[in-house]
Amino acid sequence: MPDQLLTGNEAVAQAALDGAVALGTGYPGTPSTEILERFGALGGRAQWAPNEKVALEVGLGVAYAHARALVTMKHVGLNVAADPLFSATYTGVTEGLVIAVADDPGMHSSQNEQDTRRYAEAAGAPMLEPGDSQEAYDYTLAALDVSRRYQLPVILRLTTRVCHSKTRVRTRDQLMPAPAPHYERDIPSRVMIPGYARPAHVRLRERLKALANSDQPGQFLVEEGESSELGIIANGIAAVHAREAAPEARILKPGLTYPLPIEAMRKFAAQVKRCVVVEEGDPVLYTALRAAGIDVEGKAEPFRFGELTVDRVAKILTNDHSPDPEPAAPPKPPRLCHDCPHRQVFQILSKHECIVAGDIGCYTLGVMPPFEAMDTCACMGAGITIGLGLRHVLAKDQARRVVSVIGDSTFVHTGLPGIAEMAYNPPPTGHVVIIVDNDTTAMTGKQEHPGTGRQLNHLPAANKLNYEAIALALGVTNVHVVDPTDGSGEFERLLQDRLAAEELSIIVARKPCPLALKGLAKLNQASPSDGSEQK
Repeated sequence: MPDQLLTGNEAVAQAALDGAVALGTGYPGTPSTEILERFGALGGRAQWAPNEKVALEVGLGVAYAHARALVTMKHVGLNVAADPLFSATYTGVTEGLVIAVADDPGMHSSQNEQDTRRYAEAAGAPMLEPGDSQEAYDYTLAALDVSRRYQLPVILRLTTRVCHSKTRVRTRDQLMPAPAPHYERDIPSRVMIPGYARPAHVRLRERLKALANSDQPGQFLVEEGESSELGIIANGIAAVHAREAAPEARILKPGLTYPLPIEAMRKFAAQVKRCVVVEEGDPVLYTALRAAGIDVEGKAEPFRFGELTVDRVAKILTNDHSPDPEPAAPPKPPRLCHDCPHRQVFQILSKHECIVAGDIGCYTLGVMPPFEAMDTCACMGAGITIGLGLRHVLAKDQARRVVSVIGDSTFVHTGLPGIAEMAYNPPPTGHVVIIVDNDTTAMTGKQEHPGTGRQLNHLPAANKLNYEAIALALGVTNVHVVDPTDGSGEFERLLQDRLAAEELSIIVARKPCPLALKGLAKLNQASPSDGSEQK
């Protein structure tokens, strides 16, 4: 097959197809989103899950059944999936389970700069880190193989530049044969009661030790250059920057970064007068090497923040601690689209000086001028529960101004437990939750979710969630649906009424995203037979 020019995300998807992955599942989140979309477009079985925890658990079931699974998410999504991850390394898997996690150094579209390498060590999951699209392809296939050999889930850590940059990729001519799924009962390995979990922990450490002592780590080590003056140990995209910043240096790049090939790194460091560790994010490699007694230099604290570039790596190597230059022009602040239905909601919330506990999604832009109608935003699903906390303790006149705002996809993701908490422990003044339902996951590119009634490929799903029925079933008796853009003033009157009622209320402010509607219309034109079913 001729070489292809692929992004890292596209390369992972191609590898999943060539590796006979039976199911790809995940939750959309930049910079990981395109992996599953591409996998589905290539003919793989791909689906969006309500959240990352659900995706990992479904993938784990696939891997228990002697089939291969790919689970995708961004770094903050791994927090949601952390609970099953820590048990998945104990139970192990029978076939391949690869968890592709995309970190976002510099927070281009994220709320923090979390470094997923910490999770690999804490959970005991082997980790591979590609530095370009070819490695993204090769390492995905290698991760499936490592997972099968050592019966462990393997994390494939990507970063923004690897996910979205295109490089040439040579794919395999011979594809991996698909295993025949079947179930073999193994209660002591799969049921993590304490009596079975204790030996499972021992097995996990034995598997990691066997992997560390095998020839596998050496297969992912890349060494370039012959300098005896300057050596650089760098992982992922940082190694690419290091090659360009210091072409004369000897460079060691570990592809397997957990467990680390410590002895190979010790030998490398001993061959050069000066050895510098270059890594994006936290000083994970540096700390591990120093703990092993290896004499290496790390980076100055300012380089812990944001993405690395060739210029920044050059400054690390020359101990230049001067501040990074300011951009020639400040970036244009993001804002809600001019015809976004959320605009009316935030306009009214601002007019009535509500205290708004917000959530993650495009509607977070309600914090920007001219609305400035969001007071808190922590993580997916926290808008409801933080609003409840505010309501519990604020004086009555302030508590009655507190409103939680959450989007439809986020409501499905982790908003539902907040509604259960609201019904179970209602604040004295009640509470008002607004679900801004634009019928899509707009923040990551208009993906589908269980509330849209459409699958990953935008064709009809088997079912569609009914938020109003769910809220009533959870014990919220005041549930209202309104179009905030109809010009009747109904939304404003309803909000004032619910704030004064001191009861538990949910307002579903429903109006589809115009951009999503345009996209669906194009699909309908391209596939008229499908379009009739999508309405």
